[in-house]
Amino acid sequence: MRFQTMTSPHVLLDTGVGQVMRRVLYAMLPGVAALVWFFGWGVLANLVIATVMAVAAETAMLAARGKPLALHLGDCSAVVTAWLLAVALPPLAPWWLTAIGVLSAIVVAKHLYGGLGYNPFNPAMIGYVVLLISFPREMSTWLIPHGVGQTQAMTLMETLQVIFVGAPMVDGLTGATPLDVLRTQMGLGLSVAEIRNSPVFGLVSGHGWEWAALGFLLGGLWLVYIRAADWRIPAGMLGGLAIISTVFYLINPQQYAPPWFHLWSGAAIFGAFFIATDPVTASATPRGRLIYGAGIGVLVYIIRAFGGYPDGVAFSVLLMNIAAPTIDLYTQPQVFGARRG
Repeated sequence: MRFQTMTSPHVLLDTGVGQVMRRVLYAMLPGVAALVWFFGWGVLANLVIATVMAVAAETAMLAARGKPLALHLGDCSAVVTAWLLAVALPPLAPWWLTAIGVLSAIVVAKHLYGGLGYNPFNPAMIGYVVLLISFPREMSTWLIPHGVGQTQAMTLMETLQVIFVGAPMVDGLTGATPLDVLRTQMGLGLSVAEIRNSPVFGLVSGHGWEWAALGFLLGGLWLVYIRAADWRIPAGMLGGLAIISTVFYLINPQQYAPPWFHLWSGAAIFGAFFIATDPVTASATPRGRLIYGAGIGVLVYIIRAFGGYPDGVAFSVLLMNIAAPTIDLYTQPQVFGARRG
C-alpha cells in the first residue's frame, strides 16, 4: 500500500513565537491573580504601565531599525517582557520606576543587541537589576499582604495616587518581604524558629507569597505539559536550590532556613518556570539545560545566604546566561553514527 506523504518543510501551525508568548501570558494568570488578591490594585497598575511602555518602546525601536511593525509587535515578546518585570516590582512602585525598568529591558537589553533572538541576557532581568541597584529604597517598599494584622486594603484611587502623584502612604501598610525579614533578623542573632513566629510568615513561607508561588507553579506545569517550556530547566533549578539548602539546613537548622522555605519564597518558582526557561538566553542542549538550571538554583541560595541581597534569582539568571554558550559547547549530544574519541 502506498501512503500519501507531504513534502517538507513540516511546520506545526501552533508553535510560532506569538503562540508561545501568548501561552506564557495565560500561564502567568493564576499567579498574577494571587498577587492581586494579597497585594492589591498596584499589581494590575504595574502590569498596565509596563505593557504600555513596552509596546511603545518596541514600536519606536522597530521603526528606527526599519523593521515591519505588525510582524514583530504581533509576537507579543515585548508584552511578556513587561509582565515578567512588572510582577517582580513592588505594588506601589512609582510609575517612572516601572518605565525605567521597561526601557532598560526593551531598548538596551533587547534591541541594542539586535532584537528578539540575539539578546545574550534575559531582558526582564536586566531591567530588574538596573532598578534594584539604582533605586534600592523604592524596590524594597512592599505592601503588607492582605490578611496580615489589622491593615486595611488600599482602594484603587489611593493606589493610583501613590503610583502617579507620589502621595504619602498610610503608616503600617508597607513592610519588608519574608526574605528581608529572615535576613535582617538572622543578622541580629535570632534563630530561624524564632523568626518564623512573625505574622508575615504563613504555612510554608511568606503569607500571601506562598499562594502566588502556587499559582505560578500551576501555570508553569501547564507550560511544561504543553511543551512550551522544557522541564529540565525548572527541575534543575529547583533541584539545585533544594539540594544545597538541605545540606546547610542539616548542618545547622537554627541558622539556615529549611529547603521548603527557599523553594516557596521570593521568585524561586516564578523564576524556574518563567524566567530561566527563556529559549533565547538559556542553554539549548538537554544535559546543558539541567546544568544551567542547577547552576541558577545554587547561585540563588549562595546570594540569599551569603550575598548582599535577600533574593538572587535575577543575578543568578544573568550569571548563567553568560555561562550558557560554554555549557552548550561541552554538552553537545553525540551525532548519530559518529564515533567517540
